[in-house]
Amino acid sequence: MLAVTKTHPRSVVDEARRAGINLFGENRVQEAASKYGDIAESVELHLVGHLQRNKAKMVPGLFSWVESIDALATAQALSKRCEAAGWRCSVLVQYNSSGETSKSGYEDESLLLDEAEQMAGLAGLDVRGLMTIGPFVSDQAKIASAFARTRLLYERLRGRLGEAGVDTLSMGMTDDFEIAIAEGSTEVRIGSALFGARS
Repeated sequence: MLAVTKTHPRSVVDEARRAGINLFGENRVQEAASKYGDIAESVELHLVGHLQRNKAKMVPGLFSWVESIDALATAQALSKRCEAAGWRCSVLVQYNSSGETSKSGYEDESLLLDEAEQMAGLAGLDVRGLMTIGPFVSDQAKIASAFARTRLLYERLRGRLGEAGVDTLSMGMTDDFEIAIAEGSTEVRIGSALFGARS
């Protein structure tokens, strides 16, 4: 379970750590730097929001994972920054399983697989799997279908890159994590169920 603290204050992070949580997610690089900068070495922090290429320089030393890689050029920029800093970053490739234009991520599965294979050759990165955000609908069958498509694509990615290194399928949030787990998710990103509504 990844505890997502976006928009919540540092006091929430401290309380969560006292409760035994050590795996956190943030949406924005700058917010994460101000909130986690002095404790980055003692927690595992994942970037779950979109990474702008010009912010890649802020990843080394702060984020151990970036879950939202949606373009080869972004991966290349991140790898270059990580390599220069002597930092290795795990990444997930984001798949737009719902086809909603409001979401980032690859829609073309063949392109995703081809570019993920190129990402796997970058010196500063480890491609660990896929991430998706389920469709924002009340129809549970549509949500389940999107997650099932992502799981099938994840298995194809494992076939391409090898099962040993590709071990993470991140899908499911507060409103749909049970469906995601039923469809094979290995990581759920939980915010409001832990910390209440975002400000």
